[in-house]
Amino acid sequence: MVHATGEERAVHLSREAVELRDAGHHEAAVRNLREALSLAPDNSSVKDALLKIQQEEGNGHHLIDLCRRYTQKDEKAGKDAARYLQTDGLVPPESVALDCAKLLLSFQARSLSSVQDDIISGLVRQNASVRQYFSSKLQVSVTTFFDDMYDRGDGAAVCLDTVVLDHAVWPSEDARLHCERELFQLFIAKLMESGHDLDGRSLKGIARLLAVDADLLRDLVDDESLDVIVTSLDHRLPLEWRSQATLATAKYLESSQDIGEKQFTKIVSAKLNKSRTDDLTVAFSATAAVFPVVPDVAASLFLSDAFMAALKPLTGRDAKSRRMETSVLELLNAACINNLSRDAISKNLSDWLSHILTNGSDQSSELAAVILAKIRATGKDTTTSSNGKAQEGDSHVTELVDRFKELISKHKGENITNAIEGLAYSSVKPEVKGQLAGDSTFLRGLIKILHEKSNDTSILYGGLMIILNLTQFLPTLSEEQKKISQLKAYAEASPNAKKGPSVLENDKHVMARCTAVVDAGVVPVLVACGRNNALSVHDLIGQIMVSLSRNPKSRGALAQQGAAKLLLSLAATSQNVSGSNSDKTIRNTSHALARILISVNPSHVFPLSGVPHVTSAIRPLVALIQTPEFTSVSTDQTVDMLPVFESLLALTNLATHPDAAAAEAIVRHAWDQLEDLLLSKNPLIQRAACELVCNLMTCESGVIKMADGTKRAAQRLHILLALTDTDDLTTRRAAGGALAMLTEFDPVIAGILDRPRGVKLLLNLCQEEDDGLVHRGVTCVRNLTCAASGDIGRRALEAVKQEGGVEILSSMLKKTRNQLVLQIGVEALKPLVG
Repeated sequence: MVHATGEERAVHLSREAVELRDAGHHEAAVRNLREALSLAPDNSSVKDALLKIQQEEGNGHHLIDLCRRYTQKDEKAGKDAARYLQTDGLVPPESVALDCAKLLLSFQARSLSSVQDDIISGLVRQNASVRQYFSSKLQVSVTTFFDDMYDRGDGAAVCLDTVVLDHAVWPSEDARLHCERELFQLFIAKLMESGHDLDGRSLKGIARLLAVDADLLRDLVDDESLDVIVTSLDHRLPLEWRSQATLATAKYLESSQDIGEKQFTKIVSAKLNKSRTDDLTVAFSATAAVFPVVPDVAASLFLSDAFMAALKPLTGRDAKSRRMETSVLELLNAACINNLSRDAISKNLSDWLSHILTNGSDQSSELAAVILAKIRATGKDTTTSSNGKAQEGDSHVTELVDRFKELISKHKGENITNAIEGLAYSSVKPEVKGQLAGDSTFLRGLIKILHEKSNDTSILYGGLMIILNLTQFLPTLSEEQKKISQLKAYAEASPNAKKGPSVLENDKHVMARCTAVVDAGVVPVLVACGRNNALSVHDLIGQIMVSLSRNPKSRGALAQQGAAKLLLSLAATSQNVSGSNSDKTIRNTSHALARILISVNPSHVFPLSGVPHVTSAIRPLVALIQTPEFTSVSTDQTVDMLPVFESLLALTNLATHPDAAAAEAIVRHAWDQLEDLLLSKNPLIQRAACELVCNLMTCESGVIKMADGTKRAAQRLHILLALTDTDDLTTRRAAGGALAMLTEFDPVIAGILDRPRGVKLLLNLCQEEDDGLVHRGVTCVRNLTCAASGDIGRRALEAVKQEGGVEILSSMLKKTRNQLVLQIGVEALKPLVG
């Protein structure tokens, strides 16, 4: 018996769906279609079936029939209607959607089940006519319509935000703004009235309006309004509520600035003064929530005498202290984002944290461990000696690391956020990096967790930060920069002034850690993490890949495991985002890609009949060679030219790809930069640019740049001739190789003849000791002396004779033992003596 594949089953279901539709069985057709889409979302026949179903649904009878039956207590029909509105590609006609909305609203909220919430919010989301109708209802009475919608459910109430934020469905901006302000006040009033309703719908409405229009609504947030929002930051409340309250608070403080910051400080201070457990919990939770948003304001509040006075009694061992333990720890954890706050915690609360570490509950001890890791990662008791040995205090860090590793093992991928965060901070220390990288079991466990949690950005970010800390190389400094760094350390009285970086941070140790991470299987998980849309995650992956690709021995394995495709994808995504962070991601991903393509056969990464196409790598690599070559006097830091150099090497390799489109694309996108780099003062950059130009002379576009007979082409030819006379042997070989190919074209020969020293430079190559240079030189001369008859041919023969070509070639033929050079030399000499 042959079993149908998922694809075949999907096609069968889609055909069956069309038949069911034709027979009038709409519900069965939609069910079949959903199953088909789940089996083969990209199949064209399934999509065609979707279009046919959508066209049939266009008459509106199906959806309106479902809604009518739902109002008659057919719960299944209501769920089908909700699913229809949630299916991608199925959009009800405007007239049908409006009829459905009016039908549902004609029934009192309590007479229908909660399914009405999904149907109403779906209609508002999909159809402008429904939003227009809701707009008209709000203009009659915001309060009446709000009360009706609020009782219908979370989505129904919050979709009113969608209506007032859609400028297209309002007769004027004044009318829209009036209703928006009234709606905002009603959400605030409802939050005050209910405290915290069952689903936090008031907070969602408030947060969404402030997220979009805080500047237009901030004057409505008085002390009482802000107080009720701040109270919703209580860490004892559900995460969903706190997230909405945090968004609302952040947007309000961002918009109101000084006024809002003073309000917030006043509210928190008032709660501190009451000293009641509930008020203190809210004060601590609110301060913890705003630390990432307005760290300076939060730190100022946290470091105040009143705040410290409120904290001190809670670090004892009585019943109240134990009740407040989690609130205090959450606050201290958040406060570690600020240097001064972290120092204050280290100075005043280290002993209490150590006590909680060993005597607290599982949750409390984990939080205490994270806080201690943060303050010890930067504290004075955690320095290392110049030989990499831990000094006093490092044993505490090691104990914490062992604890975090045990937590990761014990939880087996569940609830390990604290352990991941603690290791992210602890792993900045050199000895901890070695401890983690040397534990292959831990590395595999961490990588497994990241694979399982690739959609959880908080865990993903912390885990990738650990890997970055293990693999990151110290920046390469010039001797002058090293002296400046040392002087700065002396000036700041740094204890590290004489020691410098730990030997555990040298290239040898970092390379070994990179190898351990690659061997543990990090690349596949980076590929999985790359599907996460968070730009911060993309940035970390780019930095990690730059380090992993530094070792030439690892590049083949990286390519085999999908690193090149990952890097191409990240670079393409970052190019669509503006900002310095996206620029940094592009540089890192492009640099890592360049390193891989230097050491790997391009045909293995870019097959002739496959994806990705070889030209997709050109733009990221060209982005690297656009780096300016100069020394910045303002920052006293030299621009790192290594990415430029390695990008040129990668492009040179790509230019040899069997698909000529690669070389053509390089000429099209990179030629202007190449011309500048041929004149670089850096000999390595100049050499790499010249080698790339040589490889580009095999494609038509490259030849045209030199042989189209224009003044600009003559200038380029002049530069190439000059490069045959540089001190660098490899550069001379590349320039000679390019000329050996170019001198097959008459316009190039004419250009050489027009240069005062053109022919002489080519004959000089024939007199070199290096066999490769002689080969290139004699090929060029042969092309000149064997040029087509006519004016160019006569001029070429005469020029070679005048420059002593007969004698030079004769002498060369007597010296060389290279049979190919002998053959070409005889061909070059024959026209001169014949």
